[in-house]
Amino acid sequence: MRVSGKSGGPLVQDHVALAEIELYGELMIAASAAAEERLSPARIDEVLRVGSDPAGRGAREKARPAV
Repeated sequence: MRVSGKSGGPLVQDHVALAEIELYGELMIAASAAAEERLSPARIDEVLRVGSDPAGRGAREKARPAV
């Protein structure tokens, strides 16, 4: 996500907002694919990788091309 300053200044990326949007999207995909009406707390943790190895996520993010 790029945001310009009030006076058309330099563009910046909001990495936190991008990460939150990505996680929300992953939850939406998991919910739409679920057979049950709601995701269980355990499934939500799995989708959001709660308690997972941070190195695993970092390797995934490094595989993405820079924007």
